[in-house]
Amino acid sequence: MQTTESPALKWLNCDVASLTPYSPGRPIETVARELNLDPASIIKLASNENPLGVSRKAKRAIKETASEMHLYPDGGAHNLRRKLARKHDLPPEQFVIGSGSNEIIEFIGHCFMGSDRSIVTSAHAFAIYKIIARMFGSETRETPTTKGLGHDLRAMTDMIDETTSVVFVCNPNNPTGTLIRQPEIRRFLHNVPDDVLVVFDEAYAELCLSRMPRTLELIRDKNNCIILRSFSKAYGLAGLRVGYGMGPKPLIDALQQPRQPFNVNRMAQAAATAALDDQAFLRRSRHLCRESKTYLENRFSELGIDYVPAFTNFILVNVEDGEEVSNRLLERGVIVRPMGGYGLDEYIRVSFGTMEQNQRFAHELEAVMKNA
Repeated sequence: MQTTESPALKWLNCDVASLTPYSPGRPIETVARELNLDPASIIKLASNENPLGVSRKAKRAIKETASEMHLYPDGGAHNLRRKLARKHDLPPEQFVIGSGSNEIIEFIGHCFMGSDRSIVTSAHAFAIYKIIARMFGSETRETPTTKGLGHDLRAMTDMIDETTSVVFVCNPNNPTGTLIRQPEIRRFLHNVPDDVLVVFDEAYAELCLSRMPRTLELIRDKNNCIILRSFSKAYGLAGLRVGYGMGPKPLIDALQQPRQPFNVNRMAQAAATAALDDQAFLRRSRHLCRESKTYLENRFSELGIDYVPAFTNFILVNVEDGEEVSNRLLERGVIVRPMGGYGLDEYIRVSFGTMEQNQRFAHELEAVMKNA
């Protein structure tokens, strides 16, 4: 087996070479293998996945589509865009479909980033924004968060200059779980120059535990806003990778330009289209989130552990040493996410699970903290 470095690496894009790859939550199978644990004994609360699994209607669509996997998907995702158009009361041409909303962030990079440009985002926001910006040579400007680890929209506005092409607003924010309200967003947009693209990343909108800002209204009023949504969280389709962006037609037309043919597979399109009809599954998911939030926040208070109040399906918890506590929970078969990569060394991020999983996590965390 060759171990010497390939001479072809001399052509490697220097911006890509300098990247630190995104580190997702560790898979159950990997943890079981490395720690010699029974996979059935492990619970994963690290990736904000839906503990209820996949909706019944989406499962049915997956099964019905399985025999069609020899056929290419509809490159334009016609049926899915039409269903989304009815849901959001927008024309189908105002939607772009991606392999997860992550891919649409990459489309934004292709279209709006470059070596002479900058992006603005909040500290402790989704790490992919910085990674994509680095890939395309853009400078990333991060503003400090508010005292509660939320976006400081005034500071973000002040950071914009003539080089700024894109501003990312993650709401509810991953990984802090904080929420920006409607009045703040309106004031923010009033002060953002019209030639700066504002991206509202709302991957957790359907599971928001408070009133979501009506950002959809902004698409109708402003020509520089795009909203991103995902089927991975509320609809339980993380394994199929499907998301979408909605915005003014000229911006959506631009984002279609770098989209590769057949970028979203046939099964994912069918499952997402069917999932939009399963409102009962969505209600159950929201109910479980609310129940989980109440239980875990009460348990943290009983244990004297600080946390950031949750507005979606995960919670940020201050355990003083996130990496250490995460590793010790891992040994006990509980996978959570340490937050050192986000500059939050003292925190772990915990996805809401089933109530049984939440109780198991709280029990193991109590044991770990008492033995610290």
